[in-house]
Amino acid sequence: MELSSIAKPYAQAIFEIAQESNSVSGWSDFLAAASAVMSDASTKAFIASPSKSKNQKYDLISALIAKASSKELSKQESALIGLVLNNDRSSAIESIANAYEFAVSNANKSKNFKIISAFELSENEINVIVEDLTSKHKTTVSVETEVDETLRGGIIIKEGDKVIDTSIKAKVDALSVSLSVN
Repeated sequence: MELSSIAKPYAQAIFEIAQESNSVSGWSDFLAAASAVMSDASTKAFIASPSKSKNQKYDLISALIAKASSKELSKQESALIGLVLNNDRSSAIESIANAYEFAVSNANKSKNFKIISAFELSENEINVIVEDLTSKHKTTVSVETEVDETLRGGIIIKEGDKVIDTSIKAKVDALSVSLSVN
């Protein structure tokens, strides 16, 4: 099952809890910290270790996330960590965070996009992309940029689980697949 499919129910439940408790930004911060902690290679190895008990894993992950977010975790945040670990969904935490941010932006009637390019985009290039996205979606748009030198050229635009890939790498990969099929 794809991580985005796994992440959506978790993200929706978290979003509903966050709205009820008026802590939408707090949950954003928590999920960002949890993503950073659980995407670390050492943390992944620790979680995958059969010699560690679920309690040891929960205690360490909780402590690391609390330290990363510079606050004590709430009962609900701690419960989410336990749920994610008990269901072996630690690899989905980044997708959960992304799906949560997507739900937040939908509720705010704005859209958040991640733009990945082969090189650092100029302010003017970013503004042109924002204008195009704003015009197309007829809503407020915010963007986050990232550089991935393996793309060679072009850009990838992501919104939630939607992806527009106009990178040279994608075109070369598609050409390679079509040539290998024939």
